[in-house]
Amino acid sequence: MGLTGGVLAIDAGNSKTDVAVIGSDGAVLATARGEGFRPPAVGLDTAMDTLAEPVVRALTGAGTTTVLRVTACLANADLPQEEERLTAALTARGWGGTVEVRNDTFAILRAGVAEPRGVAVVCGAGINCVGMRPDGRTARFPAVGRVSGDWGGGWALAEEALWHAARASDGRGGPTALAGTLPEHFGLSGMPELIEALHLGHVPQARRHELTPVLFATAAGGDGVARAIVERQAEEIVTMAVVALTRLSLLEEETPVVLGGSVLAARHPLLNDRVHALLAERAPKAAPRLVTASPVLGAGLLGLDGLAAPASAYGRLRGHYER
Repeated sequence: MGLTGGVLAIDAGNSKTDVAVIGSDGAVLATARGEGFRPPAVGLDTAMDTLAEPVVRALTGAGTTTVLRVTACLANADLPQEEERLTAALTARGWGGTVEVRNDTFAILRAGVAEPRGVAVVCGAGINCVGMRPDGRTARFPAVGRVSGDWGGGWALAEEALWHAARASDGRGGPTALAGTLPEHFGLSGMPELIEALHLGHVPQARRHELTPVLFATAAGGDGVARAIVERQAEEIVTMAVVALTRLSLLEEETPVVLGGSVLAARHPLLNDRVHALLAERAPKAAPRLVTASPVLGAGLLGLDGLAAPASAYGRLRGHYER
């Protein structure tokens, strides 16, 4: 049977998927977690089948097969045509009467604001920024990598650290403690050994992300090269935020700037303090806030927006995830 009201909220990133079935009163009726959502890697049909597993579990747990509204904040929904294709695929599953697909960055933004108004920068494995106003206007970036002008996030930071460490080791670059701290993390004696281990797969590619915390620790220890990389990341975060604020004509208004993602959530003082200082200089009316609540909260709030839910529903939903 279907619910008399309700939202199927989906936050699907590259590494995991969170699903919640939410009543029109904001009550969380059921939740489920599944694997990551990666259409570019596995194809849309396989990705949708993977997504269906936690969705069906959550719907079953809530005692229903359909809801009024599906709000899906999905990784790899970067371009309008991708959103359209994903909307069609979700609609075909018949999980809800209305389907809304957004990039997963919107989930973090909505989780961090009291109304659908503000800007969010997410710095996790990658980096992205979105902004929105209650009238429906949004600010976005393609966010498909260096080809769209992006720089930063955990993977890029690790690669940048490796680049500088390799050049320091063989003499092409200036000295940096990274040439020692990066290989030491894997129990290796130097950069030649780490380069060989990465190239031959003795250290799996998937473990490169482990070098990002090493970079921050090396920067905190005073290494100039490591500090410069972290400061560049802060510059990029603030640049994206200021551009989004400008596009939405919010630069001169008090506006939340939500910061999220694993790199920012780690609360490295050198990065986060620099972000706050640069925002105070370039967007004095911006109000930065770090959000660590589950992004599926944001997907649920967007769903309640679409249902024009009462204020009490928003409070109830936030209470579930922010307690």
